[in-house]
Amino acid sequence: MQTISKYSKFVPYLYFLAVIAYWFTDVNRSEGLTAYPILLFGIPFLWQLIKPNKKLNFTLGITFVCLSSYLILAYLSDIFNIVSLSLAKQFIVYGGIFVIANFVMALWMIRNSLNRSF
Repeated sequence: MQTISKYSKFVPYLYFLAVIAYWFTDVNRSEGLTAYPILLFGIPFLWQLIKPNKKLNFTLGITFVCLSSYLILAYLSDIFNIVSLSLAKQFIVYGGIFVIANFVMALWMIRNSLNRSF
């Protein structure tokens, strides 16, 4: 049980690195060379895995909570305006999982930074 709690603090960073890697591969297939700046978004998360910093952790957490809150509002507004549910049902499910996962991981990063500061 201690190993799980020891490595659980890395889950949000690995999640966001996986999302960035997926985003990069998806854009790289269609756009090619212009997708490489997407990899720059992974630098702060890699830095947190290598050498954790409380201020960077808290900043990343707050930033992604704000972005995830915006995504939740956009997702809910999209749900309420959909006329034909049969065509977009798969996108609604995957989009909802993505939005909720982003919000939970951002809150998890903030919790980790608060636990380390006290």
